[in-house]
This record gives sequence, structure tokens and C-alpha cells, in this order.
Amino acid sequence: ILDLPLEETDAERTEAKARKASNKTAIEFRKVKFSYAEQGGEKSQEVLQGVSFKIERGTRVAIVGPSGSGKSTTFSLIERFYEPTSGEILLDGQTVHSMSRDALREQIGYVEQDAPVLAGSIRENLLIGSPDATDKQLKAVLAEVNLTEVLKRHKSGLNAEVGEQGIMLSGGERQRLAIARALLAAPPILLLDESTSSLDGLNEQRMREAIDAVAKNRTMVVIAHRLSTVIDSDQIIVLQNGKIVGTGTHKQLLKSTPLYKELAATQMLD
Repeated sequence: ILDLPLEETDAERTEAKARKASNKTAIEFRKVKFSYAEQGGEKSQEVLQGVSFKIERGTRVAIVGPSGSGKSTTFSLIERFYEPTSGEILLDGQTVHSMSRDALREQIGYVEQDAPVLAGSIRENLLIGSPDATDKQLKAVLAEVNLTEVLKRHKSGLNAEVGEQGIMLSGGERQRLAIARALLAAPPILLLDESTSSLDGLNEQRMREAIDAVAKNRTMVVIAHRLSTVIDSDQIIVLQNGKIVGTGTHKQLLKSTPLYKELAATQMLD
């Protein structure tokens, strides 16, 4: 059972909401360590071991690495689902621990690996977090994530039903719909845990184009399971066993980081 932190007071929430994004560095980890709670008297292994990095505002950054390397934990700590065992995490130069969770999450859009799509229409799915959005805004955000063809596919347009758990959409379309939903709130930072589900060539290309378009107007951090979608990132952080083993561009990492070169070779990228 997890010990959940106490809710912030109204004064703390008001103070945190009043801040503006102004620092050059959007997100920073300073020697962050993290272990999950002890289970049955056994101390759990450190998931992150002294991780440090900076993500500049307005850049696109990918986090890659084998399963269990700490990628998803990094996102959970940014969102304050958990607190680090030691070290500091800063958002816009301010420690996230000093901010209310409400104010923190107003600045961050988070799209999970298997983001939920509810039975109902495309419109209803988009309006979950932004009930006042207009049809024009809905269509614009769908275009931004390369989903205009879904509207054209159905005479009902925005009122087209997506089916139980989005069964009428492909895996790639479901995640792009979730990205569109997050974008309606216009967060300055978007965290995207890319779906592990296999995509055909067309859907992979459309996902890559969607990431390119979305990244233009905000800071974007992607946990990537397919390097092909993130090779154009401004920075790629390579994690292994809770440690950073490489940082740089795709071309730089191919030369400097054996693990990245191995991942690229496995996915037939060079």
C-alpha cells in the first residue's frame, strides 16, 4: 500500500498557480535516485541511480533504453506520482516538490502508453478534459496529430463512434487521439510514453509526422520504443539499469554509445 502525500492547502495551490514559465531550462534532474517502497521487509533495488540531465525549453527530447531501465519511472517522478529517494527535480527552475500538484499538472500534458479511449464519439473523447472546446478547435487539433483522415472516413465526422476502448481505431490512431486530447489543454510541456503496440509502416509514419508537428510549439519529451519516431530529436537520453549511459543526437550516439548502436542495429537504423 502506498502512502499518498497530503493534499496542498489553498494558499500553496494559489501561490504555485501564479508562477509563469520563464526559465530557459524546462525540466532538470539533479542526481535523482529512486526506489519503490520496501516489500515484505526486502529493500527494493534502485530504479534510478543518480540521474542528472537538463531539457531546454522548446526542444524535443527522447528517452530510450531497454525494458526496466527507468524510462517510465522518470515520467512518474516528473508528474509527482512518486517522490525521489534523493536528489532534486526542477520545472522551470523551481523544485516540483515546492509546487502544488494541480499547478504542476496544468503545465504538463501526459499521454500514457495505452491512454484510454472511451466508448462514445470522437467529440466526446476530445471534450473530456476541455469541455468548452469548439468544433473548430477539435478539428484543428486532430489535424495537428494527423487524424483528419478519421473524420473523412465517417459521414458523422466528430460524432463518429470509436467503439468500446476505441476498437474502431487502430493502435496508432488511438494514441494520436489521446495526444490530441492532451493538446486541447495547451500544455507548454508534453510527456508522451509512446505505445509499444506494433504499428504498420503507414501508421508509424503518421505517428512520426504527428510528433514532428506537435513538438513545434512546446517542450516535448518522448519515451521511445521505436527509434525511427525520434531520430530527429534535439537530444536523446539513453538509460540502462537506472543510469544514463549516453546523451546526444542520433548520429552522435551511434558513434559514442554501444547500447544505442545496438538498439539502432536491432531496428535496422543507421
